[in-house]
Amino acid sequence: MRVAIAKEGNEVSGHFGHCTEYAVFDIANKKITKKVILQSPGHEPGKLPVFLAGHKVTHVLAGGMGPRAVDLFCENNIEVFLGISGPIDEVIRDFITGTIVSGESSCTHGEEGHEGCGH
Repeated sequence: MRVAIAKEGNEVSGHFGHCTEYAVFDIANKKITKKVILQSPGHEPGKLPVFLAGHKVTHVLAGGMGPRAVDLFCENNIEVFLGISGPIDEVIRDFITGTIVSGESSCTHGEEGHEGCGH
């Protein structure tokens, strides 16, 4: 499996589409076999799910993202975990051990779009 975490420094980013890079982990037999940093191609509707699917990502973890983005990831066979926060090293460890706790998206989207997300 290949897991992408939206990052800001060493922490999980509050909004998947606004971070500048992603920590991507290859995981096999509950161990990290490879870690790479991917630079974001930019925040454009529909671009990130296709970009990450092209990098064979199977799961994404972030503080938040809009409902349309979640749908697009699902259409690209990528599972989404939202409401994630904390240091990336701890988050990936919790993901691998199955103790990660998803919460509500830290990005709230109103009826008219991306209210509260800086879009």
